[in-house]
Amino acid sequence: MTETKPEETGKPAENKAPEEACGAGTGGASEGRGGGFASQVHRYPELEINLSHLEENIRRVRRACLDQGIEITGVVKGMSAIPEAVDCYVRAGVKMLGSSRISQLRALKAHGIDLPMMMIRIPMKSEAAEVVKYAEYSLNSELEVMEALNREAIRQKKPHSVVLMAEMGDLREGFWDRDELVDAAVKVEQSLPGLYLAGVGMNVGCYGSIVATRDKLEELVEIARRVEAAIGRKLDIVSGGATSSLMRVMDHEIPEGINNLRVGEGILNARDLGVFYGYEQEGMHHDVFTLRAEVIEAKVKPTHPIGTIGVDAFGHKMSYEDHGDRARALLAVGKADYGSLDDIFPCDPAIKVIGASSDHTIIDVEDCADPIRVGDIVEFDVDYGSMLYTTGSVDVHRYFVR
Repeated sequence: MTETKPEETGKPAENKAPEEACGAGTGGASEGRGGGFASQVHRYPELEINLSHLEENIRRVRRACLDQGIEITGVVKGMSAIPEAVDCYVRAGVKMLGSSRISQLRALKAHGIDLPMMMIRIPMKSEAAEVVKYAEYSLNSELEVMEALNREAIRQKKPHSVVLMAEMGDLREGFWDRDELVDAAVKVEQSLPGLYLAGVGMNVGCYGSIVATRDKLEELVEIARRVEAAIGRKLDIVSGGATSSLMRVMDHEIPEGINNLRVGEGILNARDLGVFYGYEQEGMHHDVFTLRAEVIEAKVKPTHPIGTIGVDAFGHKMSYEDHGDRARALLAVGKADYGSLDDIFPCDPAIKVIGASSDHTIIDVEDCADPIRVGDIVEFDVDYGSMLYTTGSVDVHRYFVR
């Protein structure tokens, strides 16, 4: 039995046994859909991961960047560096992978991926040994940390490459004082023999909401030129930010000298630039990840709680609107699985998410074309936040399709 695609019908999965509502009638992935994953079975809550769509997204973004002289670092932390999904980056020709979690880099090495790895969160001094062991590159903004990395690189006899981060106004990581950055670069180049100064980089849009404008990128190029003049050679990497910098790629406004972007969400979800900035990533798949949850209760109930109102399970004082009695369904998935109910989006536009606790989600199904029954499977699109939660949850089962 073939699955009815939500984008074609606008409806939740049909009212059948859970296995049939979501894929092959036997509960396993068919060879045609799952490729080498034919032994899979559906278990809910479930996150379907479309590997073909992921690989196509990677290739499309990488091609657009290469056309402007930019190589990407594939940032995989947003989907918890799931090895089967990271394999798509290898097949698509990506030359470097990035994560902020040592545990993920370690797992990818154990999986047999031999691409260079970049630690994209400023390392802790206490994890210097693991950073050197599992990452060939790291982003840095503290000389004291780099000295610890240098000692470990010498001890392990494993040279380690560093990218110095410039603070560009987003106020997360980076050297704010440009002279301090140049001095640190000279120190690495001349006095830390275990380290190789690979380049400079910047980050915007993650804390301070600063946009990756051409001016910001040009400022980074100027910093790179200052460093190059101080050390007497050309830097390998000038990393002009993350997904938000793809807007400048789309506008063909990347200044000469930027040769790397660290791209995560712009490949995995390809959603944020369109939603928040009006930059639609044309031709990209937005359904690499689909969350599925099973209905465990379906009843008509009042829409306003009955009794004295206090606080919810998280200590929040909530407000409720009375719309009379309406059909609603209870799903066996909750905030512990996906984070915020604002970060999941029913594939059926007639379904409304109206509330959630740790392990339950309440949806309004009054306006659905077909009745929702116990055992039905309801599908949701996810964004970066819910992808981060669902891929990292041991209780959300993964189901791979090609």
